[in-house]
Amino acid sequence: MQADLVIRALSALAQEHRLATFRLLVQAGTEGMAAGVLAERLGLPASSMSFHLAQLSNAGLVTQRRQSRSIIYAADYAAMGALMGYLTENCCGGASCAPATAPTTERPNTERNVA
Repeated sequence: MQADLVIRALSALAQEHRLATFRLLVQAGTEGMAAGVLAERLGLPASSMSFHLAQLSNAGLVTQRRQSRSIIYAADYAAMGALMGYLTENCCGGASCAPATAPTTERPNTERNVA
């Protein structure tokens, strides 16, 4: 991934509503979400949501497709993976230590066994 694309992606995510939008889209999976649903979930006006989605799209972090009268946005997992790969590329003595698979949603067991 080229440095200018990394800077554009990180700049797009360096804003509270865009980061929240991207996180919702990641959770939504490949089905994505309609812009109106995103705006409602985040409590944003439609015009603001359109602006934030355009920024994420221009940064290459989301895709869009038309479904009937709605525009459905989805996280671009390949772009997200490339960004994470770029950020972790030189850690661990030059060998990438980024997980080979997507992280699980399981939470570690934080309860202690008391005998």
